[in-house]
Amino acid sequence: MLSDESAAVVRATLPAVAGALDEITTRFYGTMFRDRPELLDGMFNRGNQAGGAQRRALAGSVAGFAKALLADPDTRPDALLSRIAHKHAAVGLTDDQYTIVHKYLFGAIADVLGDAVTPQVAAAWDEVYWLMAGALIAREARLYHDAGVAPGDIWRRWTIVERHEETDDVVSFLLRPADGEPAPRARAGQYVSVRVRMPDGVHQLRQYSLSSAPGDELRRITVKRVAGADGAPGGEVSDLLHERMGVGDELTLSVPFGDVVLDDADTPLVLVSAGIGCTPMVGMLAQLAALGSARRVLVLHADGSPAEHALRAETRETVDVLPDAEAVFWYERPGAEEPDARDGLMDLTGIGVPADATVYLCGPLPFMRTVRGQLLGAGVPARSIHYEVFGPDLWLPDAA
Repeated sequence: MLSDESAAVVRATLPAVAGALDEITTRFYGTMFRDRPELLDGMFNRGNQAGGAQRRALAGSVAGFAKALLADPDTRPDALLSRIAHKHAAVGLTDDQYTIVHKYLFGAIADVLGDAVTPQVAAAWDEVYWLMAGALIAREARLYHDAGVAPGDIWRRWTIVERHEETDDVVSFLLRPADGEPAPRARAGQYVSVRVRMPDGVHQLRQYSLSSAPGDELRRITVKRVAGADGAPGGEVSDLLHERMGVGDELTLSVPFGDVVLDDADTPLVLVSAGIGCTPMVGMLAQLAALGSARRVLVLHADGSPAEHALRAETRETVDVLPDAEAVFWYERPGAEEPDARDGLMDLTGIGVPADATVYLCGPLPFMRTVRGQLLGAGVPARSIHYEVFGPDLWLPDAA
């Protein structure tokens, strides 16, 4: 994939480029948004920009792709590319925008690294960029084709038919297509982007997992209000949905995307989550129940307390419907609502996770790193552990 000449240059310069990527991506986004402010209207999330998550995810994915090319030149890092392509399609990215990104990214590289960016260095990294961009463009084209939409034409209006307060800071919305046409095909575990106009007139996006079985004309999303922390702003989209949206209102949703989806195997299934990471797991459970699945299913969830555990009762009810399913909950602050729950943080000691299980994992990054280590220690192969991240994927280069 990468020419021998370019590979030698990239290998020699990767430490310097990787070490400067945070500064490069900071300058890249700053310059691009200064010249192209329209990209902040419905394409990039301002909260992710303000908190630095987006630039760290970009830096990690570029460095991860370059390292993968050098480590195995004849193999494309498909797991990394698939995850990025789904994220891009979910915001309606089109191939012409890769040219815009190239212009500002390479301008930032030249500004930050200065004379170190010789024509040979620039050409080698240009080859890396277009190899990655070309692979993503092709994947995104297939995703749009499979979804039955033109590239970037992902949006559709949905009507809220039911609103349910799950906890003090979590609300579910049941939605129906506003145009009366059939709902787009979806798979359990996928997510949709929600696009809303903020009070200042700028559109903002946020992805939410489908928290119900995807087989009928109704779809459900479950939204946690995102509180600001450590200098990062609160969630603009989640605040607006909590405060302003009710039955009869309309929302703009994308067609579903996401590569972490329920498989159709008959091997044991382990659904592991923490906090609002339960939402794709509840959607998978609902799909299993709708199919009358007889698979062995182990549901593992960690939360602050039973009162903070969104969709807790529904999870219990669905587990009870499945013939070979079991749920184990952990709470930092136990309550009488779940007398059999375990205290503290999730600890898989003694749980008996089957080594041949397919595992789906969703929750905060520190939680997923810890539990993934426990799963590997229990003998579950890395290839059998699938994870979902809400927002920019900061774990992707390490876990792919």
